[in-house]
Amino acid sequence: MVKVYDEITTRQTVLEKAEWIAQMNGHKESLSSVLNPYLDKRSRQEKDPVLDFLFEYYAFRPSHLLKWSPGIGTSLRFDDSATLPEISEFIVKDDQARLNPAFFPQKRLLSVKWTLDLLEKSSRQKPMFGCFGMHEWAMVYRAEDVRHQQIPLRLSDEEIAEFVESRPLVCTHFDAFRFFTKKARPMNKHHLSRETFQDTEQPGCVHTNMDLYKWAFKLFPWISSEIIREAFFNALETRRVDMQASPYDATEFGLEPIKIETETGRKEYIERQMEIYQKSQPIRHRLIEAYKEVIQIVN
Repeated sequence: MVKVYDEITTRQTVLEKAEWIAQMNGHKESLSSVLNPYLDKRSRQEKDPVLDFLFEYYAFRPSHLLKWSPGIGTSLRFDDSATLPEISEFIVKDDQARLNPAFFPQKRLLSVKWTLDLLEKSSRQKPMFGCFGMHEWAMVYRAEDVRHQQIPLRLSDEEIAEFVESRPLVCTHFDAFRFFTKKARPMNKHHLSRETFQDTEQPGCVHTNMDLYKWAFKLFPWISSEIIREAFFNALETRRVDMQASPYDATEFGLEPIKIETETGRKEYIERQMEIYQKSQPIRHRLIEAYKEVIQIVN
């Protein structure tokens, strides 16, 4: 059933059919190069410590990621409604379709504003690069049960404990800290909690930059799928570094260790962390602007 526009005064960018079809197909093709091999592996019940994490921890399925939306403020010109993306928030008038702000659930505005505040606060913080990815080590430090039991550890339990005890833990990301073992938590320099989450986030943190993907897909379909896709590929690269610097041996998955227990490894980690920070900055700024636009239009 085709819905009809209410009169909405929001200024719209209009994409001609050939243009948005190309964008939609390009989105799917770009992601399929990663998702198709992964889904094939998953059908054989094979593990992937990078993509499993992105789709299980973040709980945004590959089928959702493949969906395309122009975002709010953009209209799609069409000649056949059957070619339009399957988005329930679309309404059409004459030969154009767009997202209707009236369909945005007002009860979500508070959380959207909270996320915008988080993104802006973290963008203003000075980046820190001295953690060396030790959060993964703190998650197995003197642990009774290892989280990723399907992946072997590179070092013995005692070697891991000795290294963790030899260096300060300076994690600033609560959602990583909450997985620390009970014995590791008191060793962290920063007191982290859900209540102080916004105050401790900083843009040098690999998990903070990985989370840009989460904040992007949470606003689907109201923000451009281009931003979601960029945030996904950024999270993919970041998670690879995360696993490489961990105490796990993920070489069978094509992940050569970054041995942060050595001086050379720590130097390499900082270089990779700074690269992730640089690549994440424009994504963070685009995401902030997208959140502002959604709030302005639907508020």
